This record gives sequence, C-alpha cells and structure tokens, in this order.
Amino acid sequence: MNSIEQTIKEFPYQLILGSNSPRRQELLKSLGFDFLNKPLNVEETYPVDLLAEEIPLFLAEKKADAYDDDLKENEILITADTIVWCDGKAFNKPANFVEGKKMLETLSGKMHEVFTAVCLKGANKQTTFFDVSKVYFKKLKQEEIEYYLTNYSPYDKAGGYGVQDWIGYIGIDKIEGSFYNVMGLPVKELYEELIKF
Repeated sequence: MNSIEQTIKEFPYQLILGSNSPRRQELLKSLGFDFLNKPLNVEETYPVDLLAEEIPLFLAEKKADAYDDDLKENEILITADTIVWCDGKAFNKPANFVEGKKMLETLSGKMHEVFTAVCLKGANKQTTFFDVSKVYFKKLKQEEIEYYLTNYSPYDKAGGYGVQDWIGYIGIDKIEGSFYNVMGLPVKELYEELIKF
C-alpha cells in the first residue's frame, strides 16, 4: 500500500456530506474517501450586499450551521455552494423554463465566472474556502437553448446549465480553471484541505 492509498484508507475522520447534489456525491466518491450523505434543506437566501465569492462562502457556512446533530471529534461535515457570476450579478438555480432561458441568453457569447465555496466543519474547528473558474460560452442559438431546457431540466444547477451536460458539449468554447469546480466541487482544493484538517 503506497502512502496516498494509506492516507485515504486510514483517514481518521468520518466524512459527512451535507448535499442534495448527485454531482457532489459523485465527485467526493471519486476522490476515494468513504462518506455518509445527509442532505440539508436550507433556504439559499443571503444579504443583498454580498458580491461574487462572498455569496457561496456565506451559503456554505449557512448550510453547515443548519446541521442539527452534534459533530463528534472524529467527524467532518462538508457543505458547499456554487454560483454563476455574470455582468455583476449572481445566477442561482432557475425556477422554471422562462428563467432558465433568460439565464442562458445572458451567458450566451460571453465569459462568466463560477464560484464554488466549501465549508469543512469539525467539532472544534471550521474552515471555508472557494475556487473560481472562467467559462466561455459560444453564441448559443435559440433552438439550442430551448432544446437543452426541454430535454435536460437543469433546474437544480446554478446558472441554469450543467457543464457535463449536452449544453457543455456544444456550447462551451473554453474553461480557465477547474472543470470540477464548475460541476460543483473543487476537488483538488478539497483534497488538500482535508489532508490539512
């Protein structure tokens, strides 16, 4: 067993992922750590004066604060939040087709930033960090937007799209930064922070 395998297999903490997101569950599983999933239902509201990365940092901590059980000494709760930031405003999850269409029309032909913040909370310690990626969309055709929204229902995704979905295949020119951060979890940073914790 090499040292990395040993570090992951013998990781001294029980990880608890407080997320409804299947993408976050899949990414954490792919890192190799065992974890329990305990989704948290938190109203994703935040003070109106927050900008860019301040929003997901606030929401990741708000989700961690909503965890009801007392954390044991050997447990780490992981919560996260992702927003799309374009033209000086935040794009969260679209409520319906019309909202999703407006979002994708705004992102079309432009660069936007995706901020994901993660909060790690232990019994006596808490750390919060974020990553940012720049995503460049081609000019999307109306029929591409409508086809995507009708067939892929991206209503649980910030900005109204999933980078790993059809729209990502046909619509994204390039990404500067982490692809996985755009999916909803900056796994490189998470791995490093867990090892430090």
